[in-house]
Amino acid sequence: MAKNMKRFVVVGLGNFGFSLCQRLAALGHEVIAVDMDANVVDRIGAIISRAAVADATEIETLKRLGAEGADAAVVSTGDDITASILASLCLQDLKIREIYVKVISANHARVMERLGVTETVFPERDTAVGLAAKITGKALLNYVKLGSHFSVQEMAVPTSWTGQSIGDLEVRKQFEVTIVAIHDILTDKFMATPGPGYRLKESDTIFVAGDDESLKKIAVID
Repeated sequence: MAKNMKRFVVVGLGNFGFSLCQRLAALGHEVIAVDMDANVVDRIGAIISRAAVADATEIETLKRLGAEGADAAVVSTGDDITASILASLCLQDLKIREIYVKVISANHARVMERLGVTETVFPERDTAVGLAAKITGKALLNYVKLGSHFSVQEMAVPTSWTGQSIGDLEVRKQFEVTIVAIHDILTDKFMATPGPGYRLKESDTIFVAGDDESLKKIAVID
């Protein structure tokens, strides 16, 4: 295995699981995919390291496929909540430390969180939340949820902030958010973790991290 290559297990090859496999493979990682649908397994098989028509709720099957020792696993079994629970338990038994589960409802998420999975993912809800934030925030360019109440948003520099230093603005003290990166759209240069002395320009966009309520307040600053 190449130095930076990781091994991932994806259970369930619906639209979400299939797209995830494609992206992970494109990034150069080893991907093991499991689904009961032979047609979709055949389609993904030519793209990833290993794909199998199998029952991912059986631990011995996962072992034979090489799931044991994987860096992370993603469970995306559609509406079959029982399958997602059983598959997650099997993956935990295989000592896979990071397990992400696509959920279809708040109750599904609550069950999976009680089981101790790393994170639940609700793509439809998260996409809708991000779009709502984007179209209602006049300065907002991008919005990405990172947890149940934590996000990162990219926004234009408010007019009142132009020319001021990050330290002078005291955004952590005033708004309980952090400017984690800056993109100068004229030069297409990114700056991660800018220092307090950096003065914001009109050509900048800023990436701001914080809880959702704080980000809502900062998005409407003129």
